[in-house]
Amino acid sequence: MLTEPARRRVTALDAFELARAKWLAGEWLDIGKLAEELGVGRATVFRWVGSKEQLYGEVISTAFVQTLEWAKRKSTGKGAPYLTQVTHHLLRALVASQPLRRFVAGDPEWAMRIVMSRESPVEQRVIAAVRSLIDREVAAGQLAPAMDLESLAYVIVRIAESFLYRDVITGDQPDIATATQAIGLLFTAEKPKRRKR
Repeated sequence: MLTEPARRRVTALDAFELARAKWLAGEWLDIGKLAEELGVGRATVFRWVGSKEQLYGEVISTAFVQTLEWAKRKSTGKGAPYLTQVTHHLLRALVASQPLRRFVAGDPEWAMRIVMSRESPVEQRVIAAVRSLIDREVAAGQLAPAMDLESLAYVIVRIAESFLYRDVITGDQPDIATATQAIGLLFTAEKPKRRKR
């Protein structure tokens, strides 16, 4: 007797992958539609992802980490020059990211809340990824930052955001050259020498 193969159980990872595919295709994420396509209840998807804001946060922060990995592979050298190159490639890729630009243009105020607020995982993960990147160069003896790594990573991310989302914040076009230059100066800054008494 022939029997139908057992249907694979849908998981939270399936919901995330579907959301990611929709993000890349330029679609707005809708929990109800995701649930319908996955063949599960809305409550199940909400239990998996938390909220629509958190789902966007997961998708965007994952995309950021993948873009950062690409920028690292594309960059050469060591220390401050390497980190400045990574910054340049990363910011250029983010400015060129159609899914990100569509998301920000669709509802700028809400988008800024997703990418820059402490409630969203995006900002925390971006800062952690930047800190890890700097940490590797410090551990290899290629960099001696002028400030503690947590503060440095935070300042770098804030500078990058202000130039990356400049069109939303001030109405001007994103400015990758100035952002890269400013961040590069932070990488090369030296600790002030103590005065002899």
